[in-house]
Amino acid sequence: MVFDTLKQRMCGKDQLNPMQIARHTLFTAREKLDLLNQLKGEAIGAPVDGQPVAFEPQEIDDAIAHVREGASRGVGTQTVLRGDY
Repeated sequence: MVFDTLKQRMCGKDQLNPMQIARHTLFTAREKLDLLNQLKGEAIGAPVDGQPVAFEPQEIDDAIAHVREGASRGVGTQTVLRGDY
């Protein structure tokens, strides 16, 4: 069985946008923020490198705000390994 990463999936036919990452139930809030911040860094650096930008930084900022709002209410603070899904 071949395991692929989220980054590989984002470039394939199952492309996730920032808000889908923010609402994903299998990631904790910390994991979502890590992914979104990495994505934002790549989005900001892409125009400098001459690569096309997949997502606008504002779209990523909106997703980050969504995760932080949910985390303030306790959403996504625990992993699904506890059987919460």
